[in-house]
Amino acid sequence: MEIQVGNKTMEVTLLSKEGNVVKIDIDGRIYEADVAMLQNGSCSIIHEGNSYKAEFVKSESGKHYRVNVNYSTYQIDMLDSQAKYMRMRKHSATTSQKDTITAAMPCKIVKVYCKKGDLLKAGDTALMMEAMKMQSYYQVAADCQVEEVLVSEGDNVRVDQVLVRLKVDQ
Repeated sequence: MEIQVGNKTMEVTLLSKEGNVVKIDIDGRIYEADVAMLQNGSCSIIHEGNSYKAEFVKSESGKHYRVNVNYSTYQIDMLDSQAKYMRMRKHSATTSQKDTITAAMPCKIVKVYCKKGDLLKAGDTALMMEAMKMQSYYQVAADCQVEEVLVSEGDNVRVDQVLVRLKVDQ
């Protein structure tokens, strides 16, 4: 799931939960904590020997939270998966071409249309990806040459993982 805390957007994945011990991945960093839920939406968290008390206040829509921890308040928004997918599609079609193709969200590589050395013209399709049971094509925005393909068909990739390196024509 993707969350936004202030101006920062993070990918958060629950890796495991055994009793009160949870293991989560936040933007590629693994955290393990003992979390005990208390009454009225608050919880006790023990992480790396430090104890925290957190209070979660949910908005009516259920996608926005105010979190109070150690005299600080944070606004957290749960970002909609459908909106994220549409942003990924729009991003690949409207931005200038960079020297790498990266995954905008966790997805599966369905088809690789290019190989090392291929010359791609603006609008050519480099990859087909699948996220949330929807397929998306990554089309290059400028003429370029494929320097390296780092994924294969069937690979599951993480957000911001480099998929293809390109030499973009200037």
